[in-house]
Amino acid sequence: MTRSGRFRTVRVRVRGWLAGAAAVTSVALCASIGTAPASATTPPARSAAAVAARPSFRLADIPMKDGVVLKADVLTPAAGTPGADSRGRYPVIVQPASWGQSDLEYVAQGSKLAADGYVVVTYTVRGFWLSGGRIDVGGPTDVADISSVIDWTLAHTEADPRRIGMLGLSLGAGMSLLGAAFDPRIKAVAALSAWGDLVDSLYSGQTRHLQAAALLNALQVPTGRPGAEYARALADLYANRDMPDVVNWARVRSPGTYVDRINAHGTAVLVSNAWSDSVFNSSQMTGFYQKLTGPKRLIMRPGDHATQELTGFLGMDNETWANAREWFDQQLKGSGGTSGAHGAPVELHVRPGGGEEDYPGWQAVSSRTRSLPLGRADVFGTGALDGPADTGWRTSITGGIDSGADTGFTEVSGVLDQTASLPPIVEVPLLPRFAAAVWQSAPYPSLQRIRGVVRLHTTVTSSASQGTVFAYLYDVNALGVGKLISHAPQSWSGRAPGQAFPLDVALFATAYDLPTGHRLALVLDTKDPAYGDSTQLGSDVSFSSPQTDQSRLVLPLR
Repeated sequence: MTRSGRFRTVRVRVRGWLAGAAAVTSVALCASIGTAPASATTPPARSAAAVAARPSFRLADIPMKDGVVLKADVLTPAAGTPGADSRGRYPVIVQPASWGQSDLEYVAQGSKLAADGYVVVTYTVRGFWLSGGRIDVGGPTDVADISSVIDWTLAHTEADPRRIGMLGLSLGAGMSLLGAAFDPRIKAVAALSAWGDLVDSLYSGQTRHLQAAALLNALQVPTGRPGAEYARALADLYANRDMPDVVNWARVRSPGTYVDRINAHGTAVLVSNAWSDSVFNSSQMTGFYQKLTGPKRLIMRPGDHATQELTGFLGMDNETWANAREWFDQQLKGSGGTSGAHGAPVELHVRPGGGEEDYPGWQAVSSRTRSLPLGRADVFGTGALDGPADTGWRTSITGGIDSGADTGFTEVSGVLDQTASLPPIVEVPLLPRFAAAVWQSAPYPSLQRIRGVVRLHTTVTSSASQGTVFAYLYDVNALGVGKLISHAPQSWSGRAPGQAFPLDVALFATAYDLPTGHRLALVLDTKDPAYGDSTQLGSDVSFSSPQTDQSRLVLPLR
């Protein structure tokens, strides 16, 4: 058999297995909502009223304008379910599946929406599973597909064209926001673990986020068919070449690029993300939220990418999904949902512990800032933080060496922070001072409520023309154990070797309570396994505080 013949045979077998798995899954899901394929075992007899109260479920093929067919499922409210208008039409929620997932992903939550009086259409994004085409990552083809799915939904279901919403997770969330920019029929969006700025997600601080990119690429391998643009952008990101082209590719796929369109449409937008999201960092989402001018709500919780939403896929009670349903009740039905409350425009769950705080807007999150001077190193190699103003010092480290101060592992570290209040930790006294510059405060006599974006300003001198600095802020207890509060990378290039230049680093947004008696520690090094760096191994990197340009950490506080 030829190689192409073997490939076709394997492809047919794989598609057959996927179809069989989908059929088995649909039997279970249909049974859970009161319907079943003809081949399913007949369930125990139910009363007519009980059966009538269940929404219906069916699989569908949705053709796109270029001939590609997307696989979808449709959940429809039972006759008599409240929510229909005078013509018998219901509000509709369109759900693009997340990265590497199929249309069956949202059925548990979709059945809840259908039972509440929504038509729900979930589809497998092109390039994944049994949908046709190639992966576009929210590009122009994916955006056009959104409008085609809406067109099909209006033509083939009892959907109300005046009440259209989109709900998605990860890729589905980013696409929902892009849909709001390009299709004015979309009145409300709930974007969970979303990206607002894909450039900042992949390349914040001009530093490549390689571990997250590698994980996402690995997840698409079993079920995806990469498009040429995606494959080229990913290869260039790995190789650190043609980065302006990578940035342009990501900018086209960033909802923030088109935020003026979203605002012009007046789309109501709910975004819910995690503080420690290792794929789409917290700052890119809080930044996107601030640019919205229409009805909007922001919810930030401890956790990593898509971990807050996980139990909802199993049909379990889940606060994030409940927030999304309430949002649609408010925006598409004009009601308050089951609890009758919509929540504040900004809802923050503070680390550690997850205590909730509500604010009228992001600008109200911090009420003041405090400038913490960086001081000269003592005999143990530790500089003072938040002490008397100190200038004229210089601290040097060897570049290209991992000091042990790291951001942890994608999807693992954030989960531990969410479930056990265990973010990445280090023993601050044991960090090698030849590879890391360390500043530490005295114990604070009262609780320090850190809210927002911590900013670092310092002066750097390097023996090489390019390099990367990673800034880590730690909560340090009496034993010297530091828990990571926030971090961020910042790279530079084209600098004259040996010539000092100012460096500013904006750490990723957070809400963190530093306990009474704990210290703050700032650690700077030049290598982190989660990122691609540009620091030459063995180069000299120095941090200093000239008389005219004091090095400092600016802390947003409440």
